[in-house]
Amino acid sequence: MAESVIPPQPRDYHGWNWSGFVTLYQREIRRFWKVGTQTVAAPVVTTLLYMLVFVVAVGASRPAVGGVTFGHFVAPGLIMMAILNNAFANSSSSLIQAKMMGLTPDFLTPPLSALEQVLGFTLGAATRGVVVGAVTALVIGVLPGAGLSVAHPWAILYFGLTASLILGLAGILAGLWSEKFDQLAAVTNFLIMPMTFLSGTFYLVDKLPEPFRSASHFNPFFYLIDGFRYGFIGHADGSILIGVVSMGVLTAGMFLWCWRLFVTGYRLKS
Repeated sequence: MAESVIPPQPRDYHGWNWSGFVTLYQREIRRFWKVGTQTVAAPVVTTLLYMLVFVVAVGASRPAVGGVTFGHFVAPGLIMMAILNNAFANSSSSLIQAKMMGLTPDFLTPPLSALEQVLGFTLGAATRGVVVGAVTALVIGVLPGAGLSVAHPWAILYFGLTASLILGLAGILAGLWSEKFDQLAAVTNFLIMPMTFLSGTFYLVDKLPEPFRSASHFNPFFYLIDGFRYGFIGHADGSILIGVVSMGVLTAGMFLWCWRLFVTGYRLKS
């Protein structure tokens, strides 16, 4: 009786593909690290210019804000701005470049699940945001009149990491939706930047007249910047509890949204 031959079984791709996930994550890191002068050094220089203007030209004539000098008040907001902008730029530029140059098969063809793809792009963007934020904080910390003190380390870590994740996920959404760089620029100029500047970076929102004061509390960037600043100066303009819960829920919701878009191949497989 002839011995039965069991045909070779196809590789099971339903398990976690650590090698593929790590490769995608490293790809995202190397993308921005190879041009570090543009992706890391330039945002730091821009933030320093803001600090020089506010501390040297404006700060001396401004009264204390939240019980601290104006320089101490505005520094955490500028650091958070750098985190937000760079996390968004990393994932959005990666996806739009891949689509424009026909490189989406590089991460669609390998045996990577939608979960692994979303995590790879998100964590790569979050890494850039955290790196730029950390370097910016170190440089600002040595400026006269703008030295940073730490009141609540957990708030700095929580809101810094959450901001990097949220904007990394927002960058994925923008990169998937955009078909050309003009559309991506429109998202940055007409959505991300206005939400950043109208979030209380340079002022206390409780000083605003209604309805602008109430409207500010619907801006997620307000809670990210307010919570991050609370970690440094110990003063919050809004509810820290609401900020912690709402930003956690927003992160989870955006992650599920991005995961679903990758599952369906939205604007990637067409």
